[in-house]
Amino acid sequence: MEDDDKNKWRRFQRPQFDSKHVAKRARKAETATIRHARKFITKRLDNIQEVRRLVAFWLAGIAILILAVGAQLMWFQNSYTTQTGASDGTYAEATLGPINTLNPLYASSSAEISASRLIFSSLFSYDTTGHLNGDLVKTMTTSADGTSYTVNLRSDVKWHDDATLTAKDVLFTVNLIKNPEARSSLRTQWQDVSLKLINDTTLEFKLPSVYAAFPHALTFPILPEHKLKDVAPSALRENSFSLSPIGSGPFEYRLAQTSEDHKIVNLSAFEHYYKGVPKLGRFELHAYSKQDNIISALRTGQVNAAADLSDVSVASSMKNYVVHYAPVNDGVYAFFNTAQPALKDVKVRQALQQSLDVGAIRKTLGGGKTPLDLPFVNGQLKVDDTLPKASALNIKNANSLLDQAGWKREGTERKKDGQPLILSVVTTKNAQYQKIIDGMKKDWAPLGVKLQTTVVDTSDPTQDFTQNILQPRAYDVLVYELSIGADPDVYAFWHSSQVGQRGLNLSVYTSGVADDALTSARARSEPELRDIKYKAFARQWLNDVPAIGLYQSSLQYVESKQVTALEDEQKLVSPYDRYSSILYWTAGRASVYKTP
Repeated sequence: MEDDDKNKWRRFQRPQFDSKHVAKRARKAETATIRHARKFITKRLDNIQEVRRLVAFWLAGIAILILAVGAQLMWFQNSYTTQTGASDGTYAEATLGPINTLNPLYASSSAEISASRLIFSSLFSYDTTGHLNGDLVKTMTTSADGTSYTVNLRSDVKWHDDATLTAKDVLFTVNLIKNPEARSSLRTQWQDVSLKLINDTTLEFKLPSVYAAFPHALTFPILPEHKLKDVAPSALRENSFSLSPIGSGPFEYRLAQTSEDHKIVNLSAFEHYYKGVPKLGRFELHAYSKQDNIISALRTGQVNAAADLSDVSVASSMKNYVVHYAPVNDGVYAFFNTAQPALKDVKVRQALQQSLDVGAIRKTLGGGKTPLDLPFVNGQLKVDDTLPKASALNIKNANSLLDQAGWKREGTERKKDGQPLILSVVTTKNAQYQKIIDGMKKDWAPLGVKLQTTVVDTSDPTQDFTQNILQPRAYDVLVYELSIGADPDVYAFWHSSQVGQRGLNLSVYTSGVADDALTSARARSEPELRDIKYKAFARQWLNDVPAIGLYQSSLQYVESKQVTALEDEQKLVSPYDRYSSILYWTAGRASVYKTP
């Protein structure tokens, strides 16, 4: 046995290869494979053909069942969920710049004012109905003689660096505005107003006389004393605060970015904002130099909303965007420089007014422009139904008035003392203003009046529109927009005391009747009496024709369908009051459960 075992072990260690044996086994395996293939595949093909209809039927049934279940799930989901604005999104809004400062006392461009509204708070602000409501102010009381106002502030207001805002900050801001070294454009409004600090939350404003519209002046931004008290007023504009501000508004400054064609100010929601945390997590303010750049940014998705578009015909044709038209308390007028020789005569101004088809001009502008015949915004006075109306279109009478004024027709021209009637018309670069001037040329040419037009690009730093045009009143006719505001007090625009270079009486209009009405109206607190005075002023204004009302301005706001911003019935005093509902703006969509 031991020898046999050894022989077996040797055979295992040295195996022999038998090719005949392997070939025989391979043929045997091949035969078995072919036999099984015929039995289980080839012979059953006929069976597969027979059942294919049944298989197709079951597959179709399964597909229908899956679709039905999916549809049922979607239906049930829609029954207990809804789409709403997502929280913590990023809102990117385009405006016209530049942004040279973030100090609200020096904000002048649309982008700078927008930034100040988001970063800073004020004593009062306008709500979504256009009414004045307390912002930092809890309560306000007026003295019996109407010359002092006592305001009580909220005690829960924090600056973005977590310091507490107090009445000392308000006092500091007002004194800064009144200081001539600070060079604030608000200074003239506050020169005769004194402010007394009573305690950390209470102040008293004292006026030299009754001023009915004073509460509307309390919408200025408040600055932090603890950050700026050691800064010389003369150095305030250049201080680092203008680049990296600390405010108390709904959004706090994070950083600024500058690209080739625009600047971006990045803001984030302030978690300790006293009115509640905004639903948006971040707000990007994109400042562009031209409207064309804004439209391009909308098309490429660089921003999801835009203001400052005067012509939205291109933007409105883009998919995924909607356009809101919201009237604001601004008015566009054609101002006559009554100090110019050709326009001193009221008959000439009346002739120009009666020959200008303002209604046709408004139609060329599109967007449903609201008519504006008076120096007030529509609806500001309770006696609107009895207010005087502008003279109707009357070409025959217009020609007669020019004849009476001594401007006789000689061929296609009007001449007086050998001089042709040529008017210099000035405006800012704006597609709609250009259409207005085109309408003037069309309507005044048949009268023999020629126009020389100048268009100033306010985005060009080499063209100082205020210094070169407005202050010296370097025009015969000016097409320009006035910010009238929430109160019908238009003293600053039409009283003769405002004729100087620093004033806003752009027509150089003087009238004893108008002056008396404007002075009396602002000195009375009773709305009914004020309306009567303003009605008298409007009658004199229409007769003297220092300007032609063209239309009430509106905010044309473009926003993506994926964001929620302006409310449908929201009332705006200025374009920047769109932020009155900023706490509820959203970017992006999310599903939420419906409440029972």
